[in-house]
Amino acid sequence: MTDRMPVLFLGHGSPMNAIEDNEYRRSWQSLGAEFGTSRPRPKMILCVSAHWLTHGWWVTGMDKPRTIHDFGGFPPELFAQQYPAPGSPTMAKAISAGIAQPAVGLDTKWGLDHGTWSVLKPMFPKADIPVVQLSMDYSHPPSEHYALGKELKKLREQGVLIVGSGNIVHNLRAARREVANNQAYSWAAEFDGTIAAQIEKGDLAALANFEKMGQVAQMAHPTYDHFLPLLYTAGAVDAKEPVKFFNDKYQLASISMRSVIWG
Repeated sequence: MTDRMPVLFLGHGSPMNAIEDNEYRRSWQSLGAEFGTSRPRPKMILCVSAHWLTHGWWVTGMDKPRTIHDFGGFPPELFAQQYPAPGSPTMAKAISAGIAQPAVGLDTKWGLDHGTWSVLKPMFPKADIPVVQLSMDYSHPPSEHYALGKELKKLREQGVLIVGSGNIVHNLRAARREVANNQAYSWAAEFDGTIAAQIEKGDLAALANFEKMGQVAQMAHPTYDHFLPLLYTAGAVDAKEPVKFFNDKYQLASISMRSVIWG
């Protein structure tokens, strides 16, 4: 085994995936079981979640990040969930200092939002691997998010598992609760398929130009906060690295659950 960590982009979808016994949660559990067996065990996890948007860029720097329940209208069981993974102030400082551009500050207030803990809890249920979250400045163009992902690449050699948590298609306004997981709007399938083809070809820089798809992109992402984490992960990999898709289905016809592992 090499000590170089793979890179993950996880389509997280509904927060209920964290507790429901469905195919998405089971795949996260299976993937997590590979770390420490067929894959090296992470020394730390750096997660970029769709749900932490800030002015400037920040990285969590506390010893004990809190579990954030940043949603509403779900059952008490979901609000009762805790993910008491430790933080890593030392590594957070090193990440902040090691990124040349843009400046990344240290945050001691945020914690782990559901974009992070809803996928990490099924993968690493013991919560014994330190977790640090990186925020996203939504006011900057997609190309700058991809460029910051490139800055993160060197962390893979230090045992850091880089995880992007969002969705390749995310339009809650068009959600349809009655449809099956293999059904989606035509625009959702078109956008998801185009992005998947670019990833397969290793044309990763092109992902930052997704807005050129016009109306299809606007339907896939009325706001593109859930797409940006993909750009961080794509920036952190080499174009010729092995790539594998999983969970390549949908929720509510308008959310792509497609997930990616490189390396």
